[in-house]
Amino acid sequence: MSSDPWGRVDETGTVYVRTADGEKVVGSWQAGSPEEALAYFKRKYDGLVVEIGLLERRVKTTDLSAKDATTAVEHLREQVDAHHAVGDLDALRARLDKLMEAVEERREERKARKAQQNEEARGAKEELVAEAEELAQSEQWRAAGERLRALVDTWKGLPRLDRKTDDELWHRFSHARSAFSKRRKAHFAQLDAQREEARQRKEKLVAEAEALSGSQDWGPTAAKYRELMQEWKAAGRAQREYEDDLWSRFRGAQDVFFQARSEVFAERDSEQRENLTQKEELAAEAEKLLPITDLKAARAGFRALNERWDAIGHVPREARPKIEGRMHAVERAIQEAEEAEWRRTNPEARARAAGLTGQLQDAVDKLRGQIEKARAAGNTAKAEKLEQELAGRQMLLDQALKGLEEFGG
Repeated sequence: MSSDPWGRVDETGTVYVRTADGEKVVGSWQAGSPEEALAYFKRKYDGLVVEIGLLERRVKTTDLSAKDATTAVEHLREQVDAHHAVGDLDALRARLDKLMEAVEERREERKARKAQQNEEARGAKEELVAEAEELAQSEQWRAAGERLRALVDTWKGLPRLDRKTDDELWHRFSHARSAFSKRRKAHFAQLDAQREEARQRKEKLVAEAEALSGSQDWGPTAAKYRELMQEWKAAGRAQREYEDDLWSRFRGAQDVFFQARSEVFAERDSEQRENLTQKEELAAEAEKLLPITDLKAARAGFRALNERWDAIGHVPREARPKIEGRMHAVERAIQEAEEAEWRRTNPEARARAAGLTGQLQDAVDKLRGQIEKARAAGNTAKAEKLEQELAGRQMLLDQALKGLEEFGG
């Protein structure tokens, strides 16, 4: 019989291992000496020590899952409990127990970490849902659409929650996106309808503008173009592929009309400036009729100049008041001369003037006589009062005499 601190071999070849619970049969050995039997089973023990050591390092230094670690521990425990090795099996059991505790700690840590991650993921998804539901009401179509697409990418990068919670949050998130897409689709459909209506309206405006482009009714047509421009602005924008072409045609029709009008007005302005030069020459000739010494000749000369004036035509509007004022001044001078001549040659007016002069002369002579009598009587106050009356009558007499002179008398 051969023995060892941790095992022995009896005379029948049965190998035992010593444990805290007493000896346990390891196996039977018939092929060689007892020493060889103990050496074989001790190598089996050393193999278990190596495997347990490797597992301890894997648990400590790698991300081995708790499930896989538990399976590995249980597999090694079965080998230890099978007592097919000679050595301190109780120590191996203690190491496996300790290793299992470490695995359980890791399991709890991972469970807590996963719970925290799930809570964080839930909070993140709830935030995404809240933002999506807010964006669903936005009318910033491009920016909101881009943001919603970015939220989807963010959602995909978050871990899944439990099925019920994840499905509920995804339903809200998806509903918000669908609501936004529906509103955006309706908006652009309405916008397309408005742009189509604007296109049709602008087609009509273009047709009107092109129909007017050859008009020579300058004032009313220019006013009509201004009305068309106001209608164009009020019509709104057509689709992009039509807007530029329609505007080009609309503007081109106006350009044709206004270019033609500009050319006509330029020719008219040149003609009116030439008319102004001719009228200035006539005005200068008319002004040479003043002062009037021969009313009949002045009247005839002015009439001839006025006929030539009327035949010339329009002058620039800004020059009209001044040039016409010069001619009117000469005309007024002739009219005043005619009025003076009429007064001078009118018998009735002459008689009235002579009669008034005579009456005033008699009144003046009478007052002078009364003044002399008052002074002779020593009535100075009466004399002074009569002298004041005399001064007024004398002034009237002087004016009457001057008027009488105009009649040649």
